[in-house]
Amino acid sequence: MSTIDYGKLRSLTASELVKILERDGFKRKRQRGSHHRYIHPDGRRVTVTFHHPGQTFKIGTLQSMIEKQAQWNEADLKRLGLLKG
Repeated sequence: MSTIDYGKLRSLTASELVKILERDGFKRKRQRGSHHRYIHPDGRRVTVTFHHPGQTFKIGTLQSMIEKQAQWNEADLKRLGLLKG
């Protein structure tokens, strides 16, 4: 069960998420079609899909990228300015 309140999370586009990943130390490693793979020096990997510019992610997709891939917790989201309020 997630401890992150996704109701407080602001909606994100792919380009916004990429800027935040890069600010947190992730670097783009490769691209295959619309899927961009970002790698952190500690080994974490995040795949970001670019289908439509300006389109925000569905909550399930965003949750997977945040919790399972980037392994961010609520403190990380606050530090990165992703949580409202």
